[in-house]
Amino acid sequence: MNDSVSPAAKLGSAVFYALASILITTVNKSVLTSYNFPSANILSLGQMACTIVVLFIAKLLGFVSFPRLSRDLPRRIFPLPIFTLANSLLGLNATQALSIPMFTVLRRFSILLTMILELWMLGSKPNRFVVLSVFIMIFGALIAAANDLAFDFLSYAFIFGNNLSTAANGVYTKMFLNKKDLGKYGLLFYNALFGFPLVALLCHQIGQRHIDKAIEFEGWSNPMFCFKFLVSCMMGLVLNFAVVLCTQLNTSLTTTVVGCLKNISIAYYGMLYFPDYVFSMLNFVGINISILGSLLYSYVAFKTDKKSLPTYVRTSKA
Repeated sequence: MNDSVSPAAKLGSAVFYALASILITTVNKSVLTSYNFPSANILSLGQMACTIVVLFIAKLLGFVSFPRLSRDLPRRIFPLPIFTLANSLLGLNATQALSIPMFTVLRRFSILLTMILELWMLGSKPNRFVVLSVFIMIFGALIAAANDLAFDFLSYAFIFGNNLSTAANGVYTKMFLNKKDLGKYGLLFYNALFGFPLVALLCHQIGQRHIDKAIEFEGWSNPMFCFKFLVSCMMGLVLNFAVVLCTQLNTSLTTTVVGCLKNISIAYYGMLYFPDYVFSMLNFVGINISILGSLLYSYVAFKTDKKSLPTYVRTSKA
């Protein structure tokens, strides 16, 4: 990132990421819950395959450019593909297992983890108002989780694994973007290329019966399901591009918080549209406290002056 990046570009990248994230979350939830598609891992495989094919064709046509595959490239890019893969798989499984409101509020913990990783790995120290807003979000999330009537240990394991991988993915993405050797499209393409065989192996290890269920899924005869499945696969690429762009123009913490901030609309939409949310007053209050923390952060983040930007952003301008 450099001084020529305007505030409008930063804000635009954040809005683009928020819209992409809203769309993919609702479409994924519809595919996995409303239509009861049996495998979040197969859906992740479809998203990676779409990313590989689209970017490969775009490079052939000259629309994008990124380095060729070389012998040392896996060493240069790892462990980022592992974090990207874990983020996708755990996120889809959490989406399938949790109600949308609880999924969105528990995602707030990824902000705290990102803040800790940035401080530890990058020397990035947020100001006190950012810290305050993050802890308001976490406080609300704890209240909501304490009275979650649909609590399930495995579902919570998925979401907290997703939070950790999101934090690691955001920080490492910023680190690799600062190196400027792969670029946005190279990161997207090689993350998907290296992650695809790992997901395929995971699907195979889970069992052939699991794969057969996905192949024999009766929803394939439903045009609307097929359309939403295709949109989900395409949105995997769009969302990953939006994440990289927002991280490049802002910070990994901002990207993480914007991802949680957009969940304001998703949380209320999920309460009304999807039947797997179990209402309780304490849970509802906790969700709204967490949302207020998100609103406070959104104000603080875009009012922060240059002096309070993370060290790794400021030093990259030299």
